Amino acid sequence: MLIFDHGALTVRGHLQFGLNAVAERNLFWDLAATTAPASKFAPDTDWVEGYIKPGISFEYQLHTGALLYGKLSAVASYSWGIDAFDTGDTGATTLEEAYLAIRGNLGPHGTYDVSLGPRELTLGTGMLIANGATSGFERGALKLGPRKAWEGAAIGRLTFGSVSGMAFFLDPNELPSTDGSNELAGFDLLYDDPAGGYLGATYVEVMQSDSPYPQAAPGGIGPPTVTPGAREGTRTFGLYGKTNLLTGGLKNWTFSGEVAYQWNNRIDLEAWAGRITAGYDFVQLPWSPSLTLGYQSFSGDDPYTTKLERFDPLYYQGSPSAWATGSKSASTFINSNVNALTLALRVQPTPQDTWTLRYAHIRANELNSPVQFGQATRVNVNGNVVSGVTDSHLSDDLFLEYSHIINRNTYLSAGVSVSFPGKGIDRVIGASADPWTGGFINVVVNF
Repeated sequence: MLIFDHGALTVRGHLQFGLNAVAERNLFWDLAATTAPASKFAPDTDWVEGYIKPGISFEYQLHTGALLYGKLSAVASYSWGIDAFDTGDTGATTLEEAYLAIRGNLGPHGTYDVSLGPRELTLGTGMLIANGATSGFERGALKLGPRKAWEGAAIGRLTFGSVSGMAFFLDPNELPSTDGSNELAGFDLLYDDPAGGYLGATYVEVMQSDSPYPQAAPGGIGPPTVTPGAREGTRTFGLYGKTNLLTGGLKNWTFSGEVAYQWNNRIDLEAWAGRITAGYDFVQLPWSPSLTLGYQSFSGDDPYTTKLERFDPLYYQGSPSAWATGSKSASTFINSNVNALTLALRVQPTPQDTWTLRYAHIRANELNSPVQFGQATRVNVNGNVVSGVTDSHLSDDLFLEYSHIINRNTYLSAGVSVSFPGKGIDRVIGASADPWTGGFINVVVNF
């Protein structure tokens, strides 16, 4: 929204708000009834959540040719009713973006861009660095997740032709109740192919952290060991790429891949992760269908070694269209000690309407090892304390989503999903678990 435009100065207003209604049945396959019966967790719930995000931005053209720019915004959110994590009737107002930046030219082919202050930043495909803030819990708006900006950010980018390099320092906007005092630094290199596609590399180091890591008990018998502050010093190096084959026998195909290696010599950590996808666009068919097949895997801790092999997914983009492992299961399993075969079919009957059907077959990489963080630690039928699962099949998720563009500012989304538990979940419960189902409908308005 243009507020002021005169001479070298332009000022714009920004406003986004959303409302979401959610229903969940047999949450988390009612695992709590077996693993934490004293909690009296209710597996069926309905709630409504909403947020508003106002902001203001400016651009000022300096006489040197450089552009000075910045943005200030905030998020106010609330949840009415009890959400999936047994929290509700609560919300918060927090600062979102508050950065000042400058960009300009370096000779005929180069540019620079430097910013300081809270802002959004996603690296590569969002496998490691994307979600800089946490919503839900005491802040409300669990599903909408309106917060994206890092609480502290210093970012410098240089671009020469198709090659760009970035150095960054990031402080995530964590929940006050679970603030791990995390600070990250690193760099990202990217080559954008003018013919389509890209190739990049990311290095991230956790400079400071109080966040703990779990480690499987020897042989998988016993509760996991939780080491406070273990994340500090963790380093991750990743490669990512995508190619669009526009000519030849593979026309209309798109291939992408990403791999990451992670280590921390202080705690003897060595872990890995990766994904590969292949997509095809049926451009000659009605409704422009596209089909994408993918496989992603994140290492878990081997209970038969002294080394820690559990991958730390850091601050990944957890939406179903990005790095979620399943639709519903993504609320239970973070991207550690899991793998998933995924399939997505999208059709577009009209320019305003899109339907997407997603399927995920999800398995554990390591048995008797924490799948998320150590939740579901329990006593088995032999009287032994165990963690994780004893069968690798975790779940099969189906998710049907509908998106409609009401007008240039207003968007409606609705979806229904079901997660069928695998033998790994059945054995935790000690019986055949019932499916976990749910649905939502939301409207987001963006000016």
